[in-house]
Amino acid sequence: MLFAAPHRPMFLAGAIQTVLTFVPWVWELLARSGALAGPAWPWPPGWVHGLWAIYGVFPFFVFGFLMTAMPRWQGMADTPGGAARRPWLCLVTGWLLFDVGLVVALPGLLAAGLALVLAGWALAARFLFPVAFKPGKAGLHPVAAWCALGAGAVGLLAWIAFALGGNPLAARIGVSIGMWWLLTPLFMVVGHRMIPFFSASALPRYEAFRPDWALRLLLGVSVLHGALAMADLARLAWPVDLAGATCALWLSWKWQLRRSLAVPILAMLHLGFAWLGVAWLLFGLQGLLQVTGIHTLGLAPLHALSVGYFATMTLAMVSRVTLGHSGRPLVADGLTWRLALALHGVALTRVLADVLPAAHDTLLVLAGLGWLAVFGPWVARLLPIYLKPRADGRPG
Repeated sequence: MLFAAPHRPMFLAGAIQTVLTFVPWVWELLARSGALAGPAWPWPPGWVHGLWAIYGVFPFFVFGFLMTAMPRWQGMADTPGGAARRPWLCLVTGWLLFDVGLVVALPGLLAAGLALVLAGWALAARFLFPVAFKPGKAGLHPVAAWCALGAGAVGLLAWIAFALGGNPLAARIGVSIGMWWLLTPLFMVVGHRMIPFFSASALPRYEAFRPDWALRLLLGVSVLHGALAMADLARLAWPVDLAGATCALWLSWKWQLRRSLAVPILAMLHLGFAWLGVAWLLFGLQGLLQVTGIHTLGLAPLHALSVGYFATMTLAMVSRVTLGHSGRPLVADGLTWRLALALHGVALTRVLADVLPAAHDTLLVLAGLGWLAVFGPWVARLLPIYLKPRADGRPG
């Protein structure tokens, strides 16, 4: 049953990872606050946290979504669930090996785990290639999504190089590619494609608005910011960051965020997307202030993007796809809506941790515990669905 549809195994693994990879990180945060002794890390813990989140949590959801949705974008038949088996086995086994390598502190095992993750990544990308580049149908959304996956493979190669050689430049390249050439483009592509579509089906007299130039601009901003970040020059990206903020906030307005609040399962997507404009705005302000010699905000912009945008959009989109593809009504119940709102609180708390230095450690711990408090019940709600037949008796 797990392989009855491609989203099932990918979403299941991603959901488990939202908790599994954050438990040791919360342990680390509690240790920093002096509450208890911390775990031993063979690498700087912040780098492991970034690697886990960027390549070990969100991509499972991305692969599950794209293997489900991209064929429909291209007018092709649905993907059989078995197509996800080999990529999924490689991805899951690779991350388990990596986790064991962290415990025993063996660089070779860490590299081997990441290499297996890369193999699963390549298998999934190979499956999606003829879908994205279907003759006569190679549109902006599928092509941009596939290119982002290709960039992610390069980012994994950088992490493997770091595991084998220990060069911090390789780690910086891996993080920068993952943030700016992988996840940000993917989430923008999916939001640009799906939010107007879902809004038109849920709101009366709604005219879908989806200009390609806006997505191209946002993609260009992300690619340029990523290139500068790899060169340790991200502070110089502030003019394009502010352009990206303006475009993203304008799209939120054009997509009628306020009207979406009447439909919680739709509002979850709109509220998640709004964080993109906030994140770009914070990046732009941070870079502009650095030009004048003022260094502030720390990692607040980064977490506005990762927790505020990636995480809230993931909870919203995965909840929606899970309901729709399990034959359940497309309605966010009270628990799901409360968890979605609470996750915005977690994101705000993490951002404020770098805005209010006096409360930094306390707010970090609260944000970490809040993450587990949100995703724990969410995972418990979703996991049984992936192991049961559809409620409406249909296949998939």
